[in-house]
Amino acid sequence: MENFTKGWVHHLRKTARQETAGRGCCPLCDADIQPDMDSFRAHVGANHASLADEADIEQAFQNVTIHHHSRKRGDGPDDRLPDPGNNKRICSPPASVAQQRGSSPPTPARSRDHHFSAKNTRQLWLPDDDHPPRPPNSGNPRRPCRSFYPAPSTEQMIRQPETKPISHEQLVFEVKGIYAGLVMIEGKCIEYDNSQEAAQLSHEQYHALIALHRSVLHEHHDFFLASQHPSASESLRRLAQKYSMPARMWRHGIHSFLELLRHKLPDSLEHMLTFIYIAYSMMALLYETVPAFVDTWIECLGDLGRYRMAIEDDDIRDREIWTGVSRYWYSKASDKSPNTGRLYHHLAILARPNALQQLYYYNKSLCVPVPFVSARESVMTLFDPLLTPGASHHRLEPVDAAFVRVHGILFSGKAGGQLDSSMVEFLSLLDGRIGSARSGWLEAGYYVGISLSCSLLGFGDKNNVLMRAMTGSCTGLGSESGVSEAEVLAADETFQQALRFATRTYEVVLRRWGDKNTLSCLHTAMVFLLHASRFPAAMAQVEGQYPWKLTSIMLNYLLQTIQSKPRIETDAFPGPDKEGEPPYPLPEDYALRGLVYAEDYFPDGWFDNERIDESDRYLEPPSKAAERQERILWIGRRLASSGKWLTWDDEARRFSVAAAYDVQKQQKKQQKQQKKRQKQQKRQKMQQKQQKQHQKQDQKQRNDTRRTSTRRQGRAEAARKGGQSNGYDTIEGHRERKPAE
Repeated sequence: MENFTKGWVHHLRKTARQETAGRGCCPLCDADIQPDMDSFRAHVGANHASLADEADIEQAFQNVTIHHHSRKRGDGPDDRLPDPGNNKRICSPPASVAQQRGSSPPTPARSRDHHFSAKNTRQLWLPDDDHPPRPPNSGNPRRPCRSFYPAPSTEQMIRQPETKPISHEQLVFEVKGIYAGLVMIEGKCIEYDNSQEAAQLSHEQYHALIALHRSVLHEHHDFFLASQHPSASESLRRLAQKYSMPARMWRHGIHSFLELLRHKLPDSLEHMLTFIYIAYSMMALLYETVPAFVDTWIECLGDLGRYRMAIEDDDIRDREIWTGVSRYWYSKASDKSPNTGRLYHHLAILARPNALQQLYYYNKSLCVPVPFVSARESVMTLFDPLLTPGASHHRLEPVDAAFVRVHGILFSGKAGGQLDSSMVEFLSLLDGRIGSARSGWLEAGYYVGISLSCSLLGFGDKNNVLMRAMTGSCTGLGSESGVSEAEVLAADETFQQALRFATRTYEVVLRRWGDKNTLSCLHTAMVFLLHASRFPAAMAQVEGQYPWKLTSIMLNYLLQTIQSKPRIETDAFPGPDKEGEPPYPLPEDYALRGLVYAEDYFPDGWFDNERIDESDRYLEPPSKAAERQERILWIGRRLASSGKWLTWDDEARRFSVAAAYDVQKQQKKQQKQQKKRQKQQKRQKMQQKQQKQHQKQDQKQRNDTRRTSTRRQGRAEAARKGGQSNGYDTIEGHRERKPAE
């Protein structure tokens, strides 16, 4: 294709020269010749046999003097526009040519004005003159030089190159030819990449492999240009998608070779740098010329930037530059495909060493409609160092390290003995961290809030109780769904631990309701609650432990301090103040975008404002605080509309909490119940004491009755025997011996 293009361009240039050019003058013998290379080569072969070298012939051809068609003064303007291709630059001829040339320059075929005096060499040039005067020839041998004359006062228009239409049959034939060559070179790339994995390559072999892969990139480029030509039919345009040409270009033309070079580092470092620049230039060209696959080109540019960043170990500044380049392309790709988790996984890798941001991106890559399952393995590179006892984390703040460690334990199930201590450490340091970071915690706040929400979703685990409730698969357990009961129970236990950690964290944040720097975190939490409220089975798992009373206090404080009247009465999303004004999302809106629980939160076109630069997304002007307050109040009003968790008083314009979740009422009720139980216990004790006394009295009476009955029986028995006894007479209470008769 490259030779075809060069030949076609040469033909067009030659045709244009023949249409507009005049005669040429040989720089060796001043003979008139046609001003084209073939005529000049034939002339040299016939008259100047000493010029045997092709390079000398080409250099001599550059010195050919072009004689345009002359016209006399006073004639009308030429019908044709001047051809810029005829303005050849006169260069010095090679040494072999210079020795054969005469001392006098060739006489230019131009009309001269003989009114100029040769003696007066300082005469000014006038606009009416056709040409300026020339100084007299001294007769000394000199090198010929071209005379440069002042350009005319009017601008010369460049004629548009002639283009000829191409038929559909020609395009089809061209695409078939390109594809045949592409398949052949692609097969060579696959063969060599697989065969050279264990071989030790020389510099010449590296250069050959780079040239081979550069060729396949050029073939792909030609294929895309031909198949996506404006004259191509719809079926021809679909060929690239049908045969997965963008993916094949990346897999066989770039990625496999980069992996081969990466495994041979550090010997292949220079060659890897060279090929990265070649591939990056090609992808940038395709990004500009083939918009049909712009999403693929953007992600490939991000991947190439990440490769370049990863192999840079010497210059930290270059590493940061390429990190920013890669992050730019991945962010651009995520804007176009916010539901794709793979892009957030790549951004998580680039977020090092910011562990909090890394955790957010890893969580997001798993909690979007198209999750990136491989992130479950990659995220362990973040968790493992924090779960290892005795490992130092000097780069991390203790509060951030504890927060990430808790998520690592919940995610992996490892180091369960550190869970409670890590929770206590984070909760004890959180309040101080918010106070010291001030506005800096606005960004960290929505990282924390989104990470907590993702932990409640089990990091996208299908066995999680909330994920089952939100997807309507609560009853799909057992052998039919492929989920064992043990897995479900383990997921439920992990959810309870995550819920306990999330609610205790929100309690700490909500108790700082007067701090505007906590609103970004609370905003993300309210978005999660708004989505969960649409699923009663999901909300039933959360509502019992969430701090609703503190939430109502925070909402009432925002109502009192907001400067403008909030738009909370309607169900319409509180967008721009003026109708027709483009939206300006909050920084956490971009962070929430794409998450499974934020799909139905933003209105259509909320992120379509192209005037917002990527660097301007995270600016925090004073107006953002008011917008954030209004947004939180709007969500609170939506939650209060059901009256199950929060309530709204139209007359007092205040939020309150439902009786079931009113902490103060519950405490009073508990106190009353406790007092009542104490009284009942006291009464029971008195009753038991009285009962014991009655039992003692009854027992004493029974004993007395028994003794009395026994004595009576004894006296009756003695009386029956004649009243005689053996010297003893039984008397009640004691015994007396009778005296002898």
